Amino acid sequence: MIDCQCPNHNTVELPECIARLNDLAYNLWWVWQADARELFRMWDYPAWRRTRHNPVKMLRSMTQTDIDRLAQNIPFRRKLERVMMRYDAEMQNGGLWFPGVYPEHKRSTIAYFSAEFGLHNSLPIYSGGLGILSGDHCKEASDLGVPLVGVGFMYPQGYFRQRIPAHGWQEAVHEAVDFTDTPILPVMNGNGDRLTVPVRLDTRDVLVRAWCVRVGRVRIFLMDTDFEANAPWDRELTARLYGGDQEMRLQQEVILGIGGLRVLRALGLQPTVWHMNEGHSAFLVLERIRELVQTGMTYEQAHQAAFETSVFTTHTPVPAGHDAFPFNLVERYFWHFWDDMGLDRERFMQLAAHHDGWGNNFNMTVLAMRNSRYINGVSKIHTAVSGKMWQNLWSGQPAPMISITNGIHTPSWVSGEIDRLLDRHLGPDWLQHHDDPALWQRVYDVPDHELWNVKQDLKRKMFSFIWDRARQRWIEGEADATQLLASGTMLDPEALTIGFARRFATYKRATLVFRDLERLKRILLDSNRPVQLIFAGKAHPADEPAKHLIQQVVNLAKDHQLGARIAFVQDYDMNLARYLVQGVDVWLNNPRRPYEASGTSGQKAALNGTLNLSVLDGWWPEAYDGDNGWAIGGRNHRDEGEDQDAPDAESLYQLLEQEVVPLFYQRDADGIPRGWVQAMKESMRTVSPAFSLRRMLKEYTERAYLPAARAAAARPPA
Repeated sequence: MIDCQCPNHNTVELPECIARLNDLAYNLWWVWQADARELFRMWDYPAWRRTRHNPVKMLRSMTQTDIDRLAQNIPFRRKLERVMMRYDAEMQNGGLWFPGVYPEHKRSTIAYFSAEFGLHNSLPIYSGGLGILSGDHCKEASDLGVPLVGVGFMYPQGYFRQRIPAHGWQEAVHEAVDFTDTPILPVMNGNGDRLTVPVRLDTRDVLVRAWCVRVGRVRIFLMDTDFEANAPWDRELTARLYGGDQEMRLQQEVILGIGGLRVLRALGLQPTVWHMNEGHSAFLVLERIRELVQTGMTYEQAHQAAFETSVFTTHTPVPAGHDAFPFNLVERYFWHFWDDMGLDRERFMQLAAHHDGWGNNFNMTVLAMRNSRYINGVSKIHTAVSGKMWQNLWSGQPAPMISITNGIHTPSWVSGEIDRLLDRHLGPDWLQHHDDPALWQRVYDVPDHELWNVKQDLKRKMFSFIWDRARQRWIEGEADATQLLASGTMLDPEALTIGFARRFATYKRATLVFRDLERLKRILLDSNRPVQLIFAGKAHPADEPAKHLIQQVVNLAKDHQLGARIAFVQDYDMNLARYLVQGVDVWLNNPRRPYEASGTSGQKAALNGTLNLSVLDGWWPEAYDGDNGWAIGGRNHRDEGEDQDAPDAESLYQLLEQEVVPLFYQRDADGIPRGWVQAMKESMRTVSPAFSLRRMLKEYTERAYLPAARAAAARPPA
């Protein structure tokens, strides 16, 4: 295998005693290692904050004086040595779950394709939950030793930064990503040149080059077309995440599926299992079949071989959310392809033909489902909804889908304060066993006052972050006084604080809580038991109704009659998400059922002692037990579109008035809400092990990856 190779101009010349800072900065392993993050803070805390936690940018901004001073810092050098000793030990793959339990498959390779990866805010190549899940999937694969390699895009303009001017209408700001300031490495071929592969688009070949991101033991290969060898219009193909029109979307998906496979081949990789995370990469099954036919197989043999080793995860519970292209557009880009697969045009189009209500189209989810043995939804409800949605693909028979509910990468999302608390009471090795439900029984041994005090510390940190961000906007002249008010500068750290932070889409009903403003006002402005709401999230640049929702929230945050009890914090990203899930008291989630495929933000919140107040959709019905949070609308509900809004709003108000607010403010002589803390413990106990990425990835391994790998091993050579 050709590994990532980094030319000298991408690293910083450092003295030998601190030279391994380069290794650490260019491997995102540090993102979920507390001692590594502490090392970077120790190095230069102002720079750590100024660069938004980007050690590569810190390295590249160092002067020779800075380098000399750091090399003479003995405590720093000793800590660096300790961190790197552990880093080296972990990179050896010893003592890990996968190679220990399944040694016969340790040389297998699982290729994991995703249009976005949320790894760290210094790499803005994600838009929301799908990307965060993909990033967490790769991090946990590293922790467990699962032999996985990722494939995606390196978008030169990333995803947009959000700006909310005085009128409240979201503006999308696209900033070019400076590749030299990010933890990515150019991939070189055996001759020392940049590795590129050709991909045919219509009548022309476009060159795709590869970059590499190290994520612990896992490698993610990212592609882009923005370099001189390509025509100007082709350089724009990979510029932005989910940008452009339908034709550009198809071109991007050709590059992801077909180009991604060819990059792996050029690297010398021969994956045994192919996992498509959503339908964006489904064209890879066509390239796999074409390859096998070219070795001498019939189409039927090639299809079966590809089918037995393909895994497909669907995340979208509504038909309109699945990519589909007109046949004439697909024909323009694949007219040269079906002959190489041993098919004619009609049979080729039937691979993904689907009637969507307006007519037949080439549907990417259908293509993936018809060519994958292992298909899964991301929660029990979502799997049932998806099975019903696509039932016609199996002639009316039950869809052969399994349910693997999403989880979170615990080391990435647990706060340092909660981590240290659990070290003391669950044991210093709790992170090594965090998917074991028995371990979490010990959370009841944590003294109430310790857990409560840690939560208050996290809450203060969140408010400090929000206030600092507002101050910076003021310094840079980006906001007037009213905008600063709306961004949370007058929030009260002592008040019950509810957070709503996620991608803004109409079905998520961000404004449901405002349905009865007078009633909400009484809840927020109670002088003895005040409540406040923090909102954050981006709307897709083309989603005008979602932008209206953001504007409505921002305008209400400015309304003096609501007493500065509402805030909208702009430019939601992984960093802000971390502060919010760790700092708020309650995590609000009220989508219109059954459109929440899974969701993971509430899982991150629960891990950090935040209680969920949520509709029973996605993952929450599998977690809710009556004592670990609240269920909006209860279990006896019907899914009837907008007719849900009025009863769900009524349920939300009743829960706030009769249960949530009273429980939070019911304090003993020590000022501790004992009932609330018990609910926090129950939430942590029930949610943390069952909804971890570790549990999830073990399920993928045992229910899909291993059966697919065994099928590959049993297949006779071509």
